[in-house]
Amino acid sequence: MSLARTIANARKAGLSKFWRDLQYIGDAKAGTLVGIDRNGNKYYEDLNEIPGRHRWVDFAQHDFAVSQIEPAWNGWLHHNKQDPPNVDPVTIASHPTWEADPTESATGTRGSFRTYSTTVSPKIQSWNPKVASRS
Repeated sequence: MSLARTIANARKAGLSKFWRDLQYIGDAKAGTLVGIDRNGNKYYEDLNEIPGRHRWVDFAQHDFAVSQIEPAWNGWLHHNKQDPPNVDPVTIASHPTWEADPTESATGTRGSFRTYSTTVSPKIQSWNPKVASRS
């Protein structure tokens, strides 16, 4: 990241967005807003950037995770689709009614899946022989 590029992007984006980008993505970025998803994440594109770094996301939440990106937007970020999902007619038309809305991964949280523990209260007990009296 060159100093001239950083200053130019700071002028384009403004001081508050420049500071936010430095805190969250560690780089000064300025681009056109392409769209906003259901979670409030903002997606940007700047074709003057280095290829592979010209599309990025600004997460709505402070404690963000990659699983907060919707699958259609993830495909656009990784160049599987040329058009963003809010413009692409195929993506707009191919939303089945039975498909559930995407949810954030709960891995590492209290809501994560845990298998049933069979060691807490065993169903099978070991055999303890007892000597019976002969009387």
